Amino acid sequence: MICGLDLGSRNVKIALMEGNELKGTYIYDTMQFYRAYARKQEGKLVVDFKRLGLPPAEKVVSTGYGRLTVEVAGAAVIPEIKAHVLGAVYQTGRKDFTLIDLGGQDSKVIQVKNGKVADFMTNDKCAASSGRYLENMAAVLGIDLEELSKHYERPVELNSTCAVFGETELIGKIVEGYSIPSLAAGVNYTIFKRILPMVKKMGNKVIVFTGGVAYNEALKNIMEKELNVEVLVPALPQFNGALGCCIYGGES
Repeated sequence: MICGLDLGSRNVKIALMEGNELKGTYIYDTMQFYRAYARKQEGKLVVDFKRLGLPPAEKVVSTGYGRLTVEVAGAAVIPEIKAHVLGAVYQTGRKDFTLIDLGGQDSKVIQVKNGKVADFMTNDKCAASSGRYLENMAAVLGIDLEELSKHYERPVELNSTCAVFGETELIGKIVEGYSIPSLAAGVNYTIFKRILPMVKKMGNKVIVFTGGVAYNEALKNIMEKELNVEVLVPALPQFNGALGCCIYGGES
C-alpha cells in the first residue's frame, strides 16, 4: 500500500493505492488535521495514521503547499508540480496538455509534453485566482460555492482581481442593483482573466483542470467558450496531487 499525502493550504488530501488500484481517498481541514492527527517532533511532522483510521502503508510520499514548512517523518517529499503532472497523466491517460491547478491559496499552469513537465508558471503570492477568493466572494453574495459555480452568462464587469479589494468592488455592484447570477458570473470571469496570461503562454488545445476550484462548472464553461479548447476535469480533481504522490511511490 502506498500513501500519497497532499498538504494543502485549506485541506489535507490523502490517497491510498495498491499497484495501480485506488483503495481510498480522504480529506481533512488543514488546521483540524494538524491539531488532531499530527505533532512536530525533532523538526519533523509525525502523522498519526492509526488515529486517522488508515491501514499501514509501505511507503508515504508527500507534497503540497505545506511541504516546505513541515517535513513529514518517514516520507519521501516531491515538488507539487511533479505530483500534479503525475496525477493528471494517471487520471486522464493524456500525455500532451496544459494543466491548470487552482487550489485553496495558489494557482499553477503547467505545460505537459509526452507526460513530462515542459514549462510552468505559478502564482502563490496572491489569492486572486484561488479557492479562497471564491469563498470570499460567495460570502459577500450570500450564496454557497455550488450556487456560485452555476453562473457564467451576462457577467458583470469586475476589474479588481485582488481577493481583498475585489470585495469592495463587488459590494458596489450589489448596491447598483445587478442580479446575483450576473454578479456570480462576473466573479467567475475574474478568475479566468487572472489565469489567462499564463494559459496563453502555454498554448495547448487540451486543458486538464484540477484542484478544488475545478468543481466550478462555470469556469470550465468559460474556458471552453473563450479559448475554444477541450477542458477535461478528472474524476478526482481535488486529489490529483495525492494521486501523483502514489504514482511516484509506485515507480520509485
